[in-house]
Amino acid sequence: MSHLDLIKEDRVTNAALLLFGKKPQSFMVTSCVKCCQFYGNKITKPIPSYHIYEGDVFELIDRAVSFVMSRINAEVSDRDKSVLADVTYELPLAAVTEAIVNAICHRDNTSNGSVQVMLFKNRLEIWNPGQLPYGLTIEMLKTNHSSLPTNPLLARPMYLYGSIEQVGTGTEMIISTCLKQGLVAPDFEQKENFKVIFWRNVLEDSDDIGLGDVTGGQTGGQTGGQTGGQSLLKVQKKIIDLIIENPKISRKEMSDKLNINASAVQKHIEKLKKSSIIHREGGDFGGHWKIITSL
Repeated sequence: MSHLDLIKEDRVTNAALLLFGKKPQSFMVTSCVKCCQFYGNKITKPIPSYHIYEGDVFELIDRAVSFVMSRINAEVSDRDKSVLADVTYELPLAAVTEAIVNAICHRDNTSNGSVQVMLFKNRLEIWNPGQLPYGLTIEMLKTNHSSLPTNPLLARPMYLYGSIEQVGTGTEMIISTCLKQGLVAPDFEQKENFKVIFWRNVLEDSDDIGLGDVTGGQTGGQTGGQTGGQSLLKVQKKIIDLIIENPKISRKEMSDKLNINASAVQKHIEKLKKSSIIHREGGDFGGHWKIITSL
């Protein structure tokens, strides 16, 4: 404790209490984590799941991460390579964990607000009270930047435990991991709280998309052929919007506009083609996309 500067004048610090206290919330009431799940995309009642987690910072991390991962979609592979089946979560486990760890570690402990984890139908939001350190901007979080922990006495033991790194690459990892999985890049917001927003690949009804025939830069009418009520992933709907806007758009341009890697774009295109929603006429050079009806 002394080596980590967690004792000052024979008294434990607040950081020591948060790290190793049996009941830290008895002394710091708002150091809990509030986790909520909502049916839709807004904060409305009824709330299907609402928990207030207490404990030291390591317990808070484990419980908040478990709350999210147990309530999102997961794909379990077969056991063709190992007796243990791999699980691929809808949102990357590493990215969600990093965002929750950051929220708990960088929370403004002078605030009366708590860390909040809000799971909506189309997104996951992780809030923590406080502001970015002076000189650090939202745009800088998307690139390599220096590590400026809000609570350095809290950060060092968490680093030694393996919960965090101290080189400023955590937010970059959050973005790259999501992009690698074919998700839209997470957003960072700074208002009265700092917020990380993960966008889920939820299914959306395509009836309101207006899937008319698209050729030569013109749509075949917004009331043209529909997809028969098929459901589309959020990214797939955005791909269709881009094709309606520009039938000659390339996969590279889609990748740049959607901020996801080209291989992920290709996978979504193949699924749309297989479902007879889009069709490519002509080659990569000089050709164009066509939105067709699904019978």
